[in-house]
Amino acid sequence: MSSIIDLCRLLRQQETPAEKLLWQHLRNRNLNNKKFLRQFAICVQSSIRGNIYYIPDFYCAEHKLVIEADGPIHLLKKDYDQNRNEVLAAMGLKILRFKNEDILNDTASVLNGIAKYL
Repeated sequence: MSSIIDLCRLLRQQETPAEKLLWQHLRNRNLNNKKFLRQFAICVQSSIRGNIYYIPDFYCAEHKLVIEADGPIHLLKKDYDQNRNEVLAAMGLKILRFKNEDILNDTASVLNGIAKYL
C-alpha cells in the first residue's frame, strides 16, 4: 500500500485542466500574497477508524481555506462530499467549491470569490 504522500504526489501529477489553470493563479503567492498548497493531506483523528485523510485540491493554512475544483465525478459522490465538508468545517476550515467549467470559462470571477474570502 502506498503512503498518503505518494497519493498526494499522484493526484498532483494527474491534475485536471481546471486545477492546472487555478494553480497557475494560486501558486507562488500570486493571489493576495497568500501561500496555497496543492493536494495537501489534512489528517482527522477518529477513535473508530484511526487517522482519516482528506486531500483538498488547494489549501491555505493561514486562512484555514479549502478550495475544491468540482468536475463531473462530484455528481456521483455528493454524500461523500457533504460528509467531508462537515468534518472539515468542524475543524474550523472554510470550503469553497467551484465547478470546473467556471474555473475554465470565468477564471476572474472564481479568483474574485477566493480573494473576497481572503
